[in-house]
Amino acid sequence: MARIAHLSDIHFGANDPRIVDAATAWLEERRPDLVVISGDFTQRARVEQFRAASAWLNRLRASGLRTLVVPGNHDIPLYDVIRRFAAPLDRYERYISNVLCPWYEDEEVAILGLNTARSLTIKDGRINHAQLELLHEKFAPVAPAKTRILVTHHPLFAMPIGKGNELSEAVGRHDDAVKAVCEAGVHVALAGHFHRTYAETADRMVEHSGGALVIQAGTATSTRLRNAEPQSFNWLHVRRNNEMELQVIVWDGTAFRRASHVEYRREDAQWSRRDMIDAPVVGAVEPRRFSA
Repeated sequence: MARIAHLSDIHFGANDPRIVDAATAWLEERRPDLVVISGDFTQRARVEQFRAASAWLNRLRASGLRTLVVPGNHDIPLYDVIRRFAAPLDRYERYISNVLCPWYEDEEVAILGLNTARSLTIKDGRINHAQLELLHEKFAPVAPAKTRILVTHHPLFAMPIGKGNELSEAVGRHDDAVKAVCEAGVHVALAGHFHRTYAETADRMVEHSGGALVIQAGTATSTRLRNAEPQSFNWLHVRRNNEMELQVIVWDGTAFRRASHVEYRREDAQWSRRDMIDAPVVGAVEPRRFSA
């Protein structure tokens, strides 16, 4: 079993230090096999914000935790126009990671991160043809029993983001991306960006998209909340490629606590879910429910 902590939208420069410390303590105590962070380390890509994010990452790594990270749109300067177009991810590469499309593989999982942040799109994401080729290249030799996981900052699919369930914009080259994910046999797609916890099967969002389980993380530590959803992150227990558990770990004002606990099983290319028996946390937000 692989235990993966999935955090997103850290936003140094617009976060709460108490919540950062609490998330760090939670990770150091539980010791996940891998910490996945799906972008937006900073609020405005300023040097002091990247330095704070780098110090935090170094603390995790110094404690022995492995990390896989990708940039988000907030990690590209917004107001520094020259840097935005001349060297958009220069600071990210200097302070966070110089690998924009990281790869991780062990005996149980194979995980590819793709950079969807672009200078021209401001907030929306995009995938290019080289990245789609990389997706095929990396996952092609992976053993069938391993769980294939794709990590992006921007979700590949349009999804409900507001109180009225209005749909977000899909990532650029959406059709090509969906086709590539389907052909590569991706089992789980992790993303962030919208500060909203969400889980759904890809084929219930887009036709002919394969059997991936789409899992969104809320913001882990930002003070800029949406729809009054509290800070949270995901705790995944992955067993082979057809069984996993998803726990949403939510900030309750004093500590991070488990808010929901769901088991997913995949049979005949379809995911089904079963709620585990846990005491709920007041004010917690559960991922969207579905069943086969």
